[in-house]
Amino acid sequence: MSLRRLAPALILFVLTASAQRQRPANAAATPAPGAPATPANTPKQPTDPAATKNPLPADKSVAQTVAVNGRTLHYSATVGTITLRSRDDKPTGEVTYVAYTLDRAKGEPARPVTFALNGGPGASSVYLNLGAFGPKHIPFANQGDSPSDPATLTDNPGTWLDFTDLVFIDPIGTGFSRSLVDEAETKKLFYGPTPDMEYLSLVIYKWLVQNDRLLDKKYLVGESYGGYRGPRMTHYLQATLGVAMNGLVLVSPYLNPEFGDGNLSPIPWMITLPSITAAHLEATGKLTPEAMQGVIAYTRGDYASALLKGRSDPAATQAMIARVTEMTGLDPTFVKYAGGRLETGAYLREVHRSQGLIGSVYDSNVTAPDPFPYAAEQQSSDPILESIIAPSTTAMVDFVTRTVGWKTDARYNALSYDVNRQWDRQTDLRRGAVADLREAIAADPKLRVLIVHGWNDLSCAFMGSVLSVDQMPVLFGQGDPTRVSVNEFPGGHMFYTRPANQAGLHALAATMVATH
Repeated sequence: MSLRRLAPALILFVLTASAQRQRPANAAATPAPGAPATPANTPKQPTDPAATKNPLPADKSVAQTVAVNGRTLHYSATVGTITLRSRDDKPTGEVTYVAYTLDRAKGEPARPVTFALNGGPGASSVYLNLGAFGPKHIPFANQGDSPSDPATLTDNPGTWLDFTDLVFIDPIGTGFSRSLVDEAETKKLFYGPTPDMEYLSLVIYKWLVQNDRLLDKKYLVGESYGGYRGPRMTHYLQATLGVAMNGLVLVSPYLNPEFGDGNLSPIPWMITLPSITAAHLEATGKLTPEAMQGVIAYTRGDYASALLKGRSDPAATQAMIARVTEMTGLDPTFVKYAGGRLETGAYLREVHRSQGLIGSVYDSNVTAPDPFPYAAEQQSSDPILESIIAPSTTAMVDFVTRTVGWKTDARYNALSYDVNRQWDRQTDLRRGAVADLREAIAADPKLRVLIVHGWNDLSCAFMGSVLSVDQMPVLFGQGDPTRVSVNEFPGGHMFYTRPANQAGLHALAATMVATH
C-alpha cells in the first residue's frame, strides 16, 4: 500500500484507507504504549550522520507584537531545542519547540504557561500554532483554501497569548526535531505510545526547570492523537515526574478506542451518526445547538434501541432507517442497504457523489474533485490533508528561519509519513487514555479538563467523547460535575481554523485559566 493510500490523519492517529473500510469513524488504528523512555543501552550510530556534523542552531529569540482586542501585546518568540539523553548521558534526540512569552516588567505577577502538541503520530505542532491559538495565523483546512495561497502570517485575534504564555512542542521526527540514534533504537525510544508520552513529559519538565517556571500555573493542550497523549502525560507528570497540571484541553481528541467492532455493539454507529447529521444540517443551513441536542437524544435513545433489537423488531428497524435517511439527507436506498449503520468511508464517497466530489474525514463538507470516481474504493488522499501541508510548512519555516533568525536548512516535517509508518501499534493502546484521565482527575480535585470538538469531524467524532464522559460519574459524586466538560463547535477536526469559532474557544480556555 502506498503512502498516499495510508492517508495518515493530520493531527490524529492513523486512519488507513483499509481501516476506514473495515470500521466506523472514531475507531482509529491502534498503537500501543510500550518501552521505557530512557533505556540504559548506549545509542548506536545516528540514523543521519549529518545530524552530528550539522548541529541544530543555538536557541534564538526575537521581539514580536500582536494586536488582540484593541491591545498591542509585546512578546518574545523563541525557537529552541531540548536534548534527550540515555541513562549513560549519551544524546538520543533533539526536540525543538516554539515558545511565545509575554514581556513582563520586574515584579509583575507570574503568568500561566500552556504546552501544546498535535498528534498523527507524525504531526508537528504547527497546526495548533498557526491555525488555532498562536499569536500569528494563516488560513487552511476550510472549503476553498488552496495549497498555493500565499502563506502570509497575520495577527491572530483568537490567540491565547493574552492570558497564558505558549510553548508548542514538535515530537521527534516532526518539525525540526530529530533522533540521534539508528532506526531500531529510534522506534524503541520514541515511536510507541508509552515512550512517546514519557519523553514528551520529560521535555515539559526540562523546559519548566530551564526557564524557572515550575511554580507557575501549567496547562496542557493535545489535539487528536495529542488528545490521547494529553491524559496520559498529565497523569505521568503528576504521578511520576512530580509536576501537576492545572488544566487539560483536549481538542478533537482520540480518547477511547474501545467502542466495539460494530457487529454487536451499537456504539460505533452511535458515534458516527451525529457528525454525519451535523454535516447535513450545516449544508442546509439548519445547524444549531438545539438541533444537535435533539440528534444526540435520538442517538442515545431510539437509535441505539433499534440497533440492539435488530431483526427481532422489523418495525423499529424500518422506522430507524427512515429517521436516519431524514436526518442525513442521504439516498434512501443507500441508508436501507447500510441498515442505518453509516460507515465512514462509504459515506464520504456517497454524500457528494452526484457532484463528482469526495468529502474529507476531518470535515465532510470540505470537498475536492474525486480523481478516481469509478473506482470501487477511494483511491485519492484526503481533501484536507492534500491542502494543508504546503501553506503550514512554508509559513512555519519562513517564520523560524527568517523572522526569528534560527538558521537551518534541515527539512521541516509538518506531517511525517515516516514516523507514522514506523509507529508501534502492537501493545496496549486499546485501553485508550480514559483510564489515565480518570486517575488524574481522582488524584487532583482541582484539575479541570476541557474537551472541544467540531460537530462535522468523522475522524475523532464528538459523540465518542460524550459517551466516554457519560460513563465517568464516579469521579463527580462528591465534586463539581463541570470538572470535565465536552463542548462542540460548527466545523470539523480543525474547527478552530474557522474565524467564527475563535472567540468561543478563546473564552472557554481563558475562563478555565482564570478560575482554576
